[in-house]
Amino acid sequence: MKNPLFLYRFIIAFVIFGLVVSGLTAFPLRTELQILSNLLVGAGGDFTPANHSGLTYWILTVREGLEHTYDHYPFIAYGTDWLAFGHIVIAMFFLLPFREPVRYAGVLWVGVAACILVVPLAAICGPVRGIPSYWQLIDMSFGLGCVIPLIIAVRLTRRIESEGVEGAAKV
Repeated sequence: MKNPLFLYRFIIAFVIFGLVVSGLTAFPLRTELQILSNLLVGAGGDFTPANHSGLTYWILTVREGLEHTYDHYPFIAYGTDWLAFGHIVIAMFFLLPFREPVRYAGVLWVGVAACILVVPLAAICGPVRGIPSYWQLIDMSFGLGCVIPLIIAVRLTRRIESEGVEGAAKV
């Protein structure tokens, strides 16, 4: 590739976008689960988890738990608000290497470590919290899916540094 800086910034923008979207979607969980439930069983359908199996059972169980929790203990949602905020804040840290890839390459390594640590977190906490194994794999896939572009970005950082790419400190 002729311009490693362009590819590098595209990858970092993709990571930032993914983190921001993950954060923003953590705010309206109740609404999202209602929409997903309607898609799975149809509007006005049977939302009783016990009458379903597999993924539909799991989604309806989570929906039911969230409905009950929000109705009786709405302050619990504050935890997912902080989760959302955390994703957005983490995304902001990637603005530094976006602007200056070589100087802030360490941020990428922290991102790589965080992605890798998603796997043991899901594998340990998932069973403790009663999360189905297939859902733990979905959670793990987000970390593993993000680690690949970050490793590519780390390699591109080395190339940008060795080639002294013009504009690496300017946006």
